[in-house]
Amino acid sequence: MRIPTLIVLLVLTACAAEPPGRPAAQAPDGARAGVVDSIFPIEEEIRRFQATLPDTARRLIGGEASREALIARFVRALEQADSAAFAPMAVSRAEFGFLYFPESRFTRKPYRTKPGLLWAQLVNASSRGVNRAFERYGGKPLGFTGFDCPAEPAAEGANRVWEGCTVTIRPAGTDSARTLHLFGSLLERDGVWKFLSFSNDL
Repeated sequence: MRIPTLIVLLVLTACAAEPPGRPAAQAPDGARAGVVDSIFPIEEEIRRFQATLPDTARRLIGGEASREALIARFVRALEQADSAAFAPMAVSRAEFGFLYFPESRFTRKPYRTKPGLLWAQLVNASSRGVNRAFERYGGKPLGFTGFDCPAEPAAEGANRVWEGCTVTIRPAGTDSARTLHLFGSLLERDGVWKFLSFSNDL
């Protein structure tokens, strides 16, 4: 099963991203991060990226008030094969540029990365992840029984990032439960939860 509508939407959000540079260290959720050569300080890189955004994000919009609610929403959308439901659950380009990136570890060595480059990589990883999830599980009852996340998030300014969360499912017609990385990092800021990435290990 393919979901071109969602992939087009995700790719279009990266239209102002910068082209890949030299190889760098692997970062979470399929992105590649590391020290990137630039003639500009990181503050200028952020200002230039923000200048390409049509809106200023002051808070996360369209998320959920808990991890439980956000993950249940993800599972429901996958079971219903509702491709339009995924984009509102994810951090938007403006939210990335104004809320997440300026306080993230990617503004500092050894992770320093241009915001446009990191955004493009996250978008591409999310597109692949959603495609794979739909091909494997889209439109099917998942038999979702629960999830597990690390006890402590990565604290980056006002942001809290949970990486490595798994879900346990027992799809119809299977004999045993499966524990999977079905999505990427979760971002919490000021009590609102959204997905930073839909990257997965499918």
